[in-house]
Parts: sequence; structure tokens; C-alpha cells
Amino acid sequence: MSALYMIVGTLVALGVLVTFHEFGHFWVARRCGVKVLRFSVGFGMPLLRWHDRRGTEFVIAAIPLGGYVKMLDEREGEVPADQLDQSFNRKTVRQRIAIVAAGPIANFLLAMVFFWVLAMLGSQQVRPVIGAVEAGSIAAKAGLSAGQEIVAIDGEPTVGWGAVNLQLVRRLGESGIVKLVVREQDSTAETPRELTLDHWLKGADEPDPIKSLGIRPWRPALPPVLAELDPKGPAQAAGLKTGDRLLALDGQALDDWQQVVDQVRVRPDTKIVLKVERDGAQIDVPVTLAVRGEAKAAGGYLGAGVKGVEWPPSMVREVSFGPLAAIGEGARRTWTMSVLTLDSLKKMLFGELSVKNLSGPITIAKVAGASAQSGMADFLNFLAYLSISLGVLNLLPIPVLDGGHLLFYLVEWVRGRPLSDRVQGWGIQIGISLVVGVMLLALVNDLGRL
Repeated sequence: MSALYMIVGTLVALGVLVTFHEFGHFWVARRCGVKVLRFSVGFGMPLLRWHDRRGTEFVIAAIPLGGYVKMLDEREGEVPADQLDQSFNRKTVRQRIAIVAAGPIANFLLAMVFFWVLAMLGSQQVRPVIGAVEAGSIAAKAGLSAGQEIVAIDGEPTVGWGAVNLQLVRRLGESGIVKLVVREQDSTAETPRELTLDHWLKGADEPDPIKSLGIRPWRPALPPVLAELDPKGPAQAAGLKTGDRLLALDGQALDDWQQVVDQVRVRPDTKIVLKVERDGAQIDVPVTLAVRGEAKAAGGYLGAGVKGVEWPPSMVREVSFGPLAAIGEGARRTWTMSVLTLDSLKKMLFGELSVKNLSGPITIAKVAGASAQSGMADFLNFLAYLSISLGVLNLLPIPVLDGGHLLFYLVEWVRGRPLSDRVQGWGIQIGISLVVGVMLLALVNDLGRL
């Protein structure tokens, strides 16, 4: 079933985002008087095609990994004399800029629509209350302690742990001060705190901002009673059963499932002994833990889980917006994620973020499937983020991308004449090399995650 979700989710995501992107080019081109020859969703062999009354051919092709709008252009073939005024290359620089920019802009507008819908639907947010602070950590040095609620970071309100994580992600690889406002436990008093960063998580392959500060979010206690087992995991192989209560690990008493998680994580590929209560009797079960992850991210794996418990109503808040307020929230989230995406690319370029954080088609497909399986809200959220990524990447000033064409036209606007064909040809060759290189890097990262 998960494979089906992955396939359907990916096709829907690419179909919607690519179609909307190309429609942006198409719509503005038509408004500027350019004759559109073909509007294709996908590449390769056409599966379905039809023509409208203006002669534009619409195509749905076999390879759903992009799309394109082909316009009448003297640079790509002979144009009849009576259609020269409908040729793209005959339009003013401003019109050509508008046509090229329309695709990425359409992606940002689509993301705003998705975020607008999500803001009206509302969501449940877990209050960002600190459960524990690791001694000697960045958080401990800043005076944070268990029971405090993080209400703002760098001036931005944090209604839930998702917002906390987002604000911290913006500071990855940086040095400086992060300003927090916390609310004391059982009080309305709010006090400022400052986290001191020094090249924080610079180059980390899989950064975990909250954990790296030494903060553990509050959560209800989970009894260490097994409720599920990985059929191919170490726990199943060792003979553990659902219903078993874990009492101790290598002689250390266990009262909460998080203790199990913490101790297993630091013991990859290690033999341990679990004291288990089963049917009123206590038995010792030797287990050889597996390994999950690679290099520094490698951790122990037991292959077991417990049943979740209900969160106290006081720890959960409902966040929703009316139709008008949701417009502002949609625009704000689109802007925030666009800036974050662009900033992350800059940090990768300068080595502040590991390039292993770059994802390719395999990861996108996996996330599409997981979000589609989680529900409509999660899938819309994924579509919004992916649409923003598509818009930002297409605006990068790399020839062959929309941003590269915009760069050429802006230079033409300033100079009063276009760059020579030779210079543009060199730029396109460099652009193709860059794009292919990034795609290969993303694919290698995807394969590494598998």
C-alpha cells in the first residue's frame, strides 16, 4: 500500500506543480500576444494530445518529470511573415521577462493557496514546553530548564515545536546569539534568554537542532510495554513478544520508553541483556542490536515500539485562521519558506550546510508517499514546500533555468542590446553542466539514504 501511495503521491505532486508552473508561462505569453505552439506536461512520447481553437497543442507525455511551453520563435525555426508579430523573440524585453518570470511566480502563488487552505483548516500544535535540559549544553548555559515554554525565537512567535524547529533551522551553520523568550512554569511571566552559537552544526549531515541544543521536549510518559515488533528486527529475532514489559537494560532500571530509546541508540551492533516481565514472570533476554544510519549518524536499533498515550489537553493548542487572516498567514509562510530555501542553498555553497541535505527524486517520491498516506493536510503542506522549492530553484541565475534567461534579458535591458550568441551559448553549456552535476549529487544522496 505504501508503494501505491508513493507512486500516486509523486504523480499528483509533479502533475499539479509542473502544470501550474507551465501555465504561468502560457497565460502571460498569451497576454503578451505570443503564439504558443505546445503546452506539454511531461517529456517523451505523447500519451494524450489535443488542440484548442488558437492552434496550441496540449500534450500529456509519458515521462512525468517536468514539462515545457513551446512558443513561436525565429531562433528555433522559420516563422511565416504574417506571424512575426506573435514571435517570442520579437517581444519587448519587459514582455519576455514577464513571460519567463511567470512560471516561478505561479509556484509561489500556488504555495500561498495551499498555505491559505491549511491555515483555515487549522492544526493541533504541541506546546513547546521543555521536558529536560542536558547538563553543560548550549541550552543549560543559557539558563533554560525543564517546565519552561519557548514562546518566541528571534522575535518570531513559536506556537508549537514545529515553529521552534523552523526558527532554529534558519540559524544552522552560524555563529552569534539566538534570542529566546520563555514563559516560566505555572506562571505568566516571560523572560529573555540567549543561546550562544559557534559555527553551530556546520556541515552536519543530518542536523537535529532541538536535540543539539541539549533540549528534550516534554511528552507524556510512555510505559516500556512492547506493542509492535519489526518482523525483521533484533527484538523479534531474540524472542521478545508484544505485551512484554521491559524492566532493565544491562542492569539499569527502565521506567519510561525514552530511556530504552536513549540507551539503545548509543549501542549500535552491541549485545545487550533485557530483563523482561512476561505473564507475571521475569526473564532475561539477550538481544544483539542492529545498526541504523551511517558514520556519525549511526545508532542502535531494537526494532520494537510501544503504544502511544493521550496528550493532556493543557499541552495541546488549536491554531486556525479566518478566511481573511489566512491570506496573510499564507503569504507569511510562503515568504518564510522561500527565504529559508534560498538561505539554505547559500549555506550549502559556502560549506555551512552539508550538501548531503540536498534531496533528489527518490527522496521526493518517498516524502510524497508518506505525506499522502498521512492525510490531506500533510500532503498539501508537502505540495506547498515543493512548489516553493521549484520556484526558488528556477529563479537561480543559471542558464537553461528561468533565472538564467532572466539574467540574459536583464543584461539586455541594461545594455540596450542582447549578449552575443557565443556568450549565451557558453552560458548555456555551463548551466547544463551545473544542473546535471547537482542532479547527480542529489541522486547519490538519495541512494545513500536508501
